[in-house]
Amino acid sequence: MRHTAFRHLTAAILLAMTATAPAMAQSPVTDPGLATTPGPATNPGIQAAPQPVTAEALPAAEDAATEETAIEEDAMAATLPHDLSPIGMFMAADIVVKAVMTGLALASIATWTVWLVKSLELAAARRRVRRDLAMLDEARSLAEAVTGMDGQRGPAAALVRAAVAETRITREVTAGRPPASGAGLESRVASRLARIEARAGRMIARGTGILATIGSTAPFVGLFGTVWGIMNSFIGISESQTTNLAVVAPGIAEALLATAIGLVAAIPAVIIYNIFARAITGYRAELADASAAVARLVSRDLDRGGIAVVPAQTIGG
Repeated sequence: MRHTAFRHLTAAILLAMTATAPAMAQSPVTDPGLATTPGPATNPGIQAAPQPVTAEALPAAEDAATEETAIEEDAMAATLPHDLSPIGMFMAADIVVKAVMTGLALASIATWTVWLVKSLELAAARRRVRRDLAMLDEARSLAEAVTGMDGQRGPAAALVRAAVAETRITREVTAGRPPASGAGLESRVASRLARIEARAGRMIARGTGILATIGSTAPFVGLFGTVWGIMNSFIGISESQTTNLAVVAPGIAEALLATAIGLVAAIPAVIIYNIFARAITGYRAELADASAAVARLVSRDLDRGGIAVVPAQTIGG
């Protein structure tokens, strides 16, 4: 019976050793004092298999990744403006870039204001001088021209008034006698008419100089705002230690908006200035025709033997 008990005990021990052997082969050595030293028979081509990620480590890694993503999103949200429309980028721009944009916007408003005012003024002036020129061409004497322009205003009326004033002064100087030669009177009348033409040309060209200034300087002012904004964007890249385009793109977009506004102000100004330059040249040519018509009337009266005294105040100013 003792032999049977011993045999059962031996079988139980062998069974227990057989059950624990695979677990011991798979589990790493937990005793820090033990170290495995590869023997001479160790194969160098065989590497230890990576430790599998346990179920407890997965939630911690996911939480860390989620937290890092949230931090990046918060940083991007703090950097990006809330609105990427032109108004939103203007509100988020640097103070210097904002001042450049404001100045260019005011320049654009000035351009369109000058266009509206000068268009109406030029249209009215050219219509009036054409009407007066038609009347001067039909007149046969200076007195008839004065009658036709009775109470009217404008450069053509000023031309007739200057010719009448000069002939009256000439008659006063010569004590009513006709001049020996009409060349002196024609020269003096031509001098008066030339000055009136120049004054009328300056008056009609007022306000167009600002168009030339805006057209030539607005692109460079916008470029200054762009350079300033891009410089701040690069400074932001250096401070944030990131090259993420989504972080620095809003600042670059705000800078480029300054150049866009500069072009919006400059291009119409140049086009409108060229249109006005051609229109003013045509107006001056028509005014020169009116001046020549008045000079012809004076010369015609001289050929008839004298000029009748016509009160200059009968013509409007």
